[in-house]
Amino acid sequence: MPTVIVIPAHNEATTIADIVRRTRRQAEAVIVVDDGSSDDTAALAEAAGAYLLRQTVNQGKGVALWLGMQEALAQGADAVITLDADGQHYPEDIPKLLAAAQRQPGRLIIAARLERRERAPGLRRFANGMADFWISWAAGYPIRDTQSGFRLYPATFLHRIDAPEGERRGFAFESALLIQAARLGYYPATVAIETLYLPQGRPSHYRPWRDTGRIILLVARELLRHGLYPLGLLRSLRLLPLPVSDR
Repeated sequence: MPTVIVIPAHNEATTIADIVRRTRRQAEAVIVVDDGSSDDTAALAEAAGAYLLRQTVNQGKGVALWLGMQEALAQGADAVITLDADGQHYPEDIPKLLAAAQRQPGRLIIAARLERRERAPGLRRFANGMADFWISWAAGYPIRDTQSGFRLYPATFLHRIDAPEGERRGFAFESALLIQAARLGYYPATVAIETLYLPQGRPSHYRPWRDTGRIILLVARELLRHGLYPLGLLRSLRLLPLPVSDR
């Protein structure tokens, strides 16, 4: 089974069925991890054709992603694509990630929200920019849109990661994966997608100040363990040659 789609979801009853149906037009294998929803997310996802994993208590996005990834690997996936359930991503962009992975095998692919970025609120753009700086430093590689949850992970990389613990059980898990990927040679690459911001939808589970602060704290600890990693800072700022060409 070459590619499996993993969608973490928490109280996404208004969007999940449509997302699953559209995603299944791009890839047959779709796993939805219901992270302790109190609405009909689980039933609607399953009715739309998703393979459902359900947690009775909300554990955090990182845990939901981990469970979905492990199930995808058990099903024999060669790659896992993750996307959010709230309608902020076009499932129709999945072929862009698959094409990028064919051009750049062995790399983690990020669907970076680089087109029409003015649609996103200013606070969100600022928080994402801060996260990009810190995570790129810790990774020793320049990475754009580190907070995009729309990604393709090679299965060979996922076999080498550990289960999320502590603050990594939430949004910080995805940041930790980028750092680990770069340090293991799965240098993150980007493919540009359109920025979607749907003000009529439910408030984002991501809280810019709180969650960005947790990410920065995680990265700061990582940097302190590596003597502040000055080589990584210089590479992230493109002041030194990158380990591989930035294609």
